[in-house]
Amino acid sequence: MSDNSWGNATEILAAHGVEEDTSFYREFVSDDEKAALTVPQRIQDAWLQNDADAFADVFAENGSLLLQDNQLVSREEIRGYLRASFVGVLKGAHVRGWPLEVKFLTPDVAIVVTEGGIIRPGESESAPENQIRAVWVIARRATGELSLISHQSSPIKG
Repeated sequence: MSDNSWGNATEILAAHGVEEDTSFYREFVSDDEKAALTVPQRIQDAWLQNDADAFADVFAENGSLLLQDNQLVSREEIRGYLRASFVGVLKGAHVRGWPLEVKFLTPDVAIVVTEGGIIRPGESESAPENQIRAVWVIARRATGELSLISHQSSPIKG
């Protein structure tokens, strides 16, 4: 990987055992945009599998997640919350979304805005009360690894 590249999206996803959804990229098709968008794809896959470890491992050690009214401020706090949720209130749920914006603030920091929602078991799409817009702050580490520094979601309606 060159110093100026965020990596190859196909290779990043394959390294994490995630099947690439090329339709997810929409109009964000530069190599760096697609690489940054592997972060939300990894989160979607972790939700689909209800895998709290895969979900938490996307975050930096001191990553932050604001989910509903819960502000979680470390990878381990996120892991514990999702582990309990995936066997409780979020059991069988998954998320689906798509990017609205990808901006590179520095060579190593991107902000992604997505829209989507939680899809509960038995549903084929998210109910209006479960639709969200999310902001993702993603950092490219010196190793080339992409880490989610902060994720915040807000309801679109309600």
